[in-house]
Amino acid sequence: MHRIRVLVLLCLSGLLLAAPAAQSASPGLVVSQVYAGGGNSGATYANDYVELFNRGTAAVDLSGWTVQYATASGTSWQATALAGSVAPGRYYLVQLASGGTSGAALPAPDATGTTNLAASGGKVALVHDTAALTCGATAGSCSASPLVTDLLGYGSATDYEGTGPAAALGNTTAALRAGDGCVDTDVNSADFAAASPAPRNSASPATTCGGAPPPPGSGVSQGAAVDVQIEPVLTIALERPSVSFGSVAAGATPAAVSERVTVTSNNGTGYALSVHRSAFAPADLPLGLSGSAPSGGQLGGALAGGATAPIPIAPVADLLVGTTAAPSAAAGDVWPTNIGFTSPVPAVPSGHYTATVTYTVIGR
Repeated sequence: MHRIRVLVLLCLSGLLLAAPAAQSASPGLVVSQVYAGGGNSGATYANDYVELFNRGTAAVDLSGWTVQYATASGTSWQATALAGSVAPGRYYLVQLASGGTSGAALPAPDATGTTNLAASGGKVALVHDTAALTCGATAGSCSASPLVTDLLGYGSATDYEGTGPAAALGNTTAALRAGDGCVDTDVNSADFAAASPAPRNSASPATTCGGAPPPPGSGVSQGAAVDVQIEPVLTIALERPSVSFGSVAAGATPAAVSERVTVTSNNGTGYALSVHRSAFAPADLPLGLSGSAPSGGQLGGALAGGATAPIPIAPVADLLVGTTAAPSAAAGDVWPTNIGFTSPVPAVPSGHYTATVTYTVIGR
């Protein structure tokens, strides 16, 4: 029976630190302008638009964010995906649909969509999600969602922030947030006024909001260090626990028998796989080995080119099967070896001959 000897001369440890929490919806990012007359007769601009502004002190990553619109009394929302980020004090322009051919072109938009806004009334939401909202039938219904970062109801809108919606819009008027976007009291009727549209994009000059920075959102956070000791892994598994050549006549060379060796190791610098044997009893026989290397492995020199090399008898140094310079594959590295004879069986007395082959793996 084969004996497997695993020698481990290494120590491996790992430290896992607590990962930073994913960025939550920032109270600093708000809707700063909405224009709904794009392209209409006498319109100032050819497209509707929504302008965003970062009134906070940290950049906001817009991955997974949307600007959404619903009609004044509707609960079916159309979403426009956002991308990129908004630095503190910067604007972000979302170009939407056009109702005709009148009006000037907008500044270069930072995002585009196909939603057509109604000037008489509607709802615009800034949402930290891609799924369409289903709220909006009553005042406060959308603001109750933690994914809705900001909401503007204007004109005849049934949902809005605070005590009332902002004023209705027109072909030459937009809803503009006070203070160049800095004022946010969560009351649409107080924060927005109908004025001439003045769209700004990410290339526009930054605006600094006076006074103290916006207060943090409700809730507190506390970090905890996490560590774990990763133990070394170095194992061998053989294809078969014993190899038999059956009955053999002197002068014959039996066919080699496969003995696939699977090595599993998490040693960062790899390992070395070798083999030796004991002498056959009652008399020795010329036992040998051939093999090939798995992906990422280097075959030992004596086995190059498909050669069959004699398996040395201890205490003679082992035959090197091969080496690696990296950890094994997740399921282990499979080394295909074949145990056979290097020459015909000599004329020895009849009887049952046995020996032991030992594979050894050592971390490098």
